[in-house]
Amino acid sequence: MKRREDGWIFEPEYETMTREKLCSLQEERLRKIVRHCFERIPFYKQKFKDACVTPDDIRTLDDLKKIPLTTKEDLRKAYPFGMLAADISAVLELHASSGTTGHPTTCAYTKQDLEVWSKVMARIYASAGTKKGDIVQNAYGYGLFTGGLGFHYGALEVGAAILPISAGQTERQLRLAKELGTTILTCTPTYAAHLGEYALEKLKIDPKKELKWRIGLFGAEAWSEELRHRIEELLGLEAFDVYGLSEIIGPGVSAECPQHSGLHIYEDHFLAEIINPSTGEPVREGEVGELVLTTLTRETTPQLRFRTGDLTKLVTEECECGRTIARMDRVIGRADDMLKVRGVKFWPSTVEHALLAVDGSSQNYEIIVDRPEELDIMTLRVEPKKELFEKVGGDLSKLKWLQEEISNSVKSVVTVKAQVELVPYGSLPRFLGKAKRVRDLRKGKS
Repeated sequence: MKRREDGWIFEPEYETMTREKLCSLQEERLRKIVRHCFERIPFYKQKFKDACVTPDDIRTLDDLKKIPLTTKEDLRKAYPFGMLAADISAVLELHASSGTTGHPTTCAYTKQDLEVWSKVMARIYASAGTKKGDIVQNAYGYGLFTGGLGFHYGALEVGAAILPISAGQTERQLRLAKELGTTILTCTPTYAAHLGEYALEKLKIDPKKELKWRIGLFGAEAWSEELRHRIEELLGLEAFDVYGLSEIIGPGVSAECPQHSGLHIYEDHFLAEIINPSTGEPVREGEVGELVLTTLTRETTPQLRFRTGDLTKLVTEECECGRTIARMDRVIGRADDMLKVRGVKFWPSTVEHALLAVDGSSQNYEIIVDRPEELDIMTLRVEPKKELFEKVGGDLSKLKWLQEEISNSVKSVVTVKAQVELVPYGSLPRFLGKAKRVRDLRKGKS
């Protein structure tokens, strides 16, 4: 490991290699993983046959486009073991999706896969400045969801202590944080904000003064820069964005460094492309599109050109932190989560951006879209900040100015007028995992 003023670079031989050497390594690993998939997974063998492609046709990174795209529906159809590229006797860990939007998907890990997962997660911790002596409070859910165990393995790999408390038990989370002096918090950004509010309101604990959290590693949901500022103000830590998905490895695909100028993708393990989600064609560097990932070292459930559904953009210029690996922007939303209201398309995170730009609004909100007659109607239910709510004695009629400011902000950013409804502070649900902010009541309507 190499110590830098702005954090650790856990594996500098990979994270700072020249683009020329990185591309050479990627091509070598691409050829190997393509043949591995072709020989061991009937799904890919048939895909290649249908596309009139053989492993010998994939020699360079330019040949990547010859490989057909893989979708989540492909993985669902292959459930449970149709995408397994290793003998089941070599598998040490299994995870599965909930299947709430269709058939479940399976991801499996051999010893080698777990070692890779541990190392890419260690890179994330190191990048944020984690060191021996730190105590990680891991408030991601353990179990079939990959978040909890991914952050667990990475902490052990980097040499930090781990408090495997999992999600929930908010009061206990805060009491243990104070009693044990945990220094790093890992959870969803929504839950991080909830922890800050709960500490101040319920336990009368000021996290900035009474807790030792200095680093927060937050992911598993799209979030805005404004929410980052709210969390940092509430908790007194530095918040880092983390990205990953179970189909690829779990958390560990990319993460921010202290420059906060994008999330470094660990390109020696994950080959990234950006495509037009409608046409499947590549877009130019710096343009927004759908992230497509190929696993270069995944032994058990490898993926070739997997469509993540996540919208972002890539840059390959060297970062000031010294890393030469590409950076992706914070995910702005999912291609299938985009809302269309009165002909205007936008992502829920755009609404959050506009909402939190208004002083007086909290980060607790809900978007409701309906079509009672001919036209779409978007209602934005928002809680005012607690101190503001208490200042007016709970009389929301005194906050019409806040309604107007939120409405104007949303209209200026999203270009769609929202009916803003202020609701009592504490009345909207809080989320332990991924937040569910949108209710689209138009489903099933023509």
